[in-house]
Formats: sequence, structure tokens, C-alpha cells
Amino acid sequence: MPRHGGSDPGAVNGNIKEKDFNLQAANYIYERLNELGVPVAITRIDDEDIGRSERLRRMVNSFGNDKDVIILSNHINAGGGEGAEVVYSLRNDDTLSKMILDEIGNAGQIERKVYQRRLPENPSKDYYYIMRETPNTEAVLIEYGFIDNPRDLYKLQNNLYDYAEGVVKAVTNYIGVPYIPKEETIVDTNTYIVKSGDTLYSIARAYNTTVDELKRINRLSNNVLSIGQTLLIPETEEELQSDYLIYTVKKGDTLYSIARAFNVTVDEIITLNRLNSIGLSIGQQLLIPENGIQIIGVVDYTIKPGDSLWKIANRCGATVDDIVKLNNLDSTIIYPGQIIKLSEPCAAKQNYEEYETYIVKRGDTLYSISKMFNTTPSVIKELNNLNTDMLQINQMLILPKENV
Repeated sequence: MPRHGGSDPGAVNGNIKEKDFNLQAANYIYERLNELGVPVAITRIDDEDIGRSERLRRMVNSFGNDKDVIILSNHINAGGGEGAEVVYSLRNDDTLSKMILDEIGNAGQIERKVYQRRLPENPSKDYYYIMRETPNTEAVLIEYGFIDNPRDLYKLQNNLYDYAEGVVKAVTNYIGVPYIPKEETIVDTNTYIVKSGDTLYSIARAYNTTVDELKRINRLSNNVLSIGQTLLIPETEEELQSDYLIYTVKKGDTLYSIARAFNVTVDEIITLNRLNSIGLSIGQQLLIPENGIQIIGVVDYTIKPGDSLWKIANRCGATVDDIVKLNNLDSTIIYPGQIIKLSEPCAAKQNYEEYETYIVKRGDTLYSISKMFNTTPSVIKELNNLNTDMLQINQMLILPKENV
């Protein structure tokens, strides 16, 4: 079970979020246990915001609530400590927890402790609801390290899959299923020392490989690099084609403004850099196609009753700041009949006669919304310029009116 998700990031260190580590570890364990023939279920496979009751419902619906069910709740710690911890429920002994911590230790992490935690207002009950509200299962909570400790953060960025493999080994040994180590493709490699300004994207392009391949052979769980970090680089005889420019993000930049400046589309930048969101960081480096396509035209749009800059921007995946800058507006106040400039695709998506709007509620997913409105997740993503399946509560989506 990957804890947190969606609008709940868990523990945070800058732009690094616990929910991402949790999901990576849980997905890895889920896939490996499947490979080894162990019946397994997972509460979420993407960055989904689900509440406590829904999380419990998904677990119980998968395997029920009895003594043969093992619940693995994946977490990252915070508070300045160092190393891994495993919490076990009051109803169970520490055998499985010790096995898990030992295997994480064998993978290179510091072993802190295994322990139980009681609810302060009722010491006869477990502190964590995942244990308290699944009274017949064997539930353990795994803390792989501390996100706010530099040494642990480096390990989590580089060795999380090793720790997750340790959990797999411990669980299979505990339940008596033969453990088979994960097979990996061996490739000839060189090494590269990360320098200031490097990104996985720029390194992959420089060595004519892919980000996914770099992450695979280096066992990276995310795209964050540290200066001085050593990377394995797959050998290749192909030469890099210099078809791209490197652009460093400045204060005030957006994907929309950068795309306009370089005569390319936002989608091109997102696809080329394998971005998971439209958010940018100052100093971030982006690859830009050297020979961009023809710039998207800008057209006049007449404000309608009920319009706001937020609504207009949200319908086409832009930001209010994009529209303000494009029109040199002094404020965000607009009025019916006012004429502003929008990109052609953005202006086309302002037609109320063709589209309905929907406000995202807690528990919604692209899949559930597509079923409600007789459409598909891909249509919703395309219409709203979404780059991921992640939704936010109160987010407004545009849906084809004819499908409602």
C-alpha cells in the first residue's frame, strides 16, 4: 500500500515528496510479488488521492480481513533521523518486521528499530489506523528512511528499489514461497560524474540513450541528481544528433511562454523532456527542438458573461499569468464584451455550446469521470491539456457536451 498521494504529498523536502517514493516502492513490490506467484493487491498504481475509508475498502475487497493477509504500508520518515524503521501491530509479534528490517539493512540502509506504537487516548489500540482498523490481518508499516536527512535522501534516490527488493525477499521467506532474485539485463557501461546544471534529460541526450535506461541501470527511483554523483552510462556507437537546444528556466517562465519564444508547442517540450507536470523550477534545464514548428496563431476572444481569467485559462490548460502577460493586463479583472488575445487552441475551447464543465470531487479519477460522462480518459486529457492522470479536488474540467 503506497501511503499518501494526489493532493496529500506526505513528508516534503523542497520539491521531493514522500508520496512519490511510496508509490515507487509499492509498485515495485507489487510487480515482484506477482512475478514470484504471490497473490497481491495494491490500493493505487498512480498519483491518486484516496481517503482512508476508500483505501481500507480497496484492501478488504481484495483479500478480506483475516490472519493470512499481510498489509505492507510504505512510508518515508521525517524528523532528522537516519535509517529504516518497521512498525508492527499490537496483535502480532515482531518476526516479519525484523525480517524486513534485516533485509533492508542487507541492501545497505541503516537499521534503526522495529517497534509498536499505541494510541495515546486508548493504549490498548494501535496508533496507526491501518493496523487499528484491520484487526485480523498482519499489518506492518515500513519507513525506508528520512526524507530530511541528506544521507538518507541520497540513498532513497539511488537505492529505494534495493530496499523494496529486500521487503520482497523477507515476505517470501516469511510465507514460505521460494525467493528468486530479480533478473536484470547486463549492458556494457561507462561512468559519468554529475556536474552542476546536469539533468537526466541532458545526460541522456548527450550519450544518445533514454532517461528510463539511465534510471534502470543506475537503480534510480526518481529524476533528482546530486553534484558529484557517479552514473553508469550505456555504451553506444551512435553519435548524438545536435537537433536540440538547452534552455535554463528563469523567474516568470512558463511552458507556454517558453514554447512561444522558441516557436514550438507545449506538448513538444513536455514530450521531449518527459515532464510529468507543467510546473517548472528556476534553473531547470529543458531541451528545446532546434527547428521548431510554426508558431500557433493568436486570435481575439470576446469575454462572455460568467467568464473569469481562471476559468478561461483552466479550459485550455494555460495559467492566468500566461493570459495576463500575453495581453499586458494590469489586473485579473475582466468584463463581458472585453476583447483579449488567446492562442487559437485556447480560444477554441471557450465555446460553452460545445462543452460542459465539471468540478473534481474527492475520490474522482479520470477513469471514473469518463464513465460518468460516457467518454474516455484520453479525450478528457486531450481536451483539458492534461499531461498526467493526476487530478486535484475543485479542479474544473471541460467535457464534450454531446457525451453528457
